[in-house]
Amino acid sequence: MNDSSFDAVIVGAGAAGLFCAAQAGQRGLRVLLLDHSPRVAEKVRIAGGGRCNFTNRDLDPRAPQRHFVGQNPHFCRSALARYTPAQFIALVDRHGIRWHEKHKGQLFCDDSSQQIIDLLLAECEAGGVTRWQPCGVQGVVHEAGRYRIDTARGPVQAPQLVIATGGLSIPQLRATDFGYRIAEQFGLRVVTPRPALVPLTFGGEAWAPYAGLAGLALPVRMATGSKKERMEFAEDLLFTHRGLSGPAVLQISSYWTPGTPLQIDLAPGVDVAGALQAAKRDSRKRVANELAALMPTRLADAWAASDEALQRPINEAGDKALARLAERIARWEITPSGSEGYKKAEVTAGGVDTRDLSSQTLESKQPGLYFIGEVVDVTGWLGGYNFQWAWASAHACAQALRPSA
Repeated sequence: MNDSSFDAVIVGAGAAGLFCAAQAGQRGLRVLLLDHSPRVAEKVRIAGGGRCNFTNRDLDPRAPQRHFVGQNPHFCRSALARYTPAQFIALVDRHGIRWHEKHKGQLFCDDSSQQIIDLLLAECEAGGVTRWQPCGVQGVVHEAGRYRIDTARGPVQAPQLVIATGGLSIPQLRATDFGYRIAEQFGLRVVTPRPALVPLTFGGEAWAPYAGLAGLALPVRMATGSKKERMEFAEDLLFTHRGLSGPAVLQISSYWTPGTPLQIDLAPGVDVAGALQAAKRDSRKRVANELAALMPTRLADAWAASDEALQRPINEAGDKALARLAERIARWEITPSGSEGYKKAEVTAGGVDTRDLSSQTLESKQPGLYFIGEVVDVTGWLGGYNFQWAWASAHACAQALRPSA
């Protein structure tokens, strides 16, 4: 195949790149898909504990900003409205993949995430997609309306170039900043990338009483920010050796800004003050024992140990001390020292600025240059939303790609 025989070159064989290549190929375009990694779709492989949480059927394309973060959450509305979770589910069904819903609309393969990878590869094959892997890209130039891509297998040319190289999260899977560098090379703006859907770390004296609670999990209500910026999630919290994780923390991490406290209700839906007062009337057990009826024992012990006035039978504890305890449990305020970074982040927030992209086609201000998936400043909530953005942005782009004259 000579170096000018492609209609489009797509860089990045992850969820978005594979799906875009497949869709464009099936529309009759000659597509080359490149990736520097020897293995295809590694993030798909490890997603959802190896079962790939491939979409979320609670997504409302009329109000996608509810489930997405970015400088302009409305940007993703067009693509998400035109390729819905129901459409991807139909594709999964067509490939005979069994799936189940866990909770809150999250859909997982019954067996293995490899089934989604096989689906994507089969769809690429149906579209006659040429795939070079591993094949690194050394440079890109644009001249006379065509892109010349210098690759490890020699130069290729195409009038259209699609960047689907993802973000910086999980560097052990060979994540790079390639997409951001290409954007900047062609004069596009990049919103500073940062780790998202990531565990948060804590240190110092404020954290000392909780450092020994690693492995403990419980449902909580967690919030950060104030007024219009306030965001809140009701999910499970997990104590780790270095801080807090679990769905509640991963969700809030996309909204948390350094130096800002988290507010955590450790017993959502429970009248802790009322329960403690009732116990004071009726019980002679220690405060920690009564508290353990409302939350995990180890956590109850840690809270009771933090105040000398609580280290006694509950009928001898002062009303003020019990009221203070109830208030702290309902509104525990603690400030993270940082996050676990890209190594543990499920996705990268920030990326190619949506002001420089078309929401209809994902084409940038630089003609013929497209950006899809995680490399764009669109970040979904935990639970399949980021995969749905990958499918939807890839689909929007693939519909816009044109056969060369």
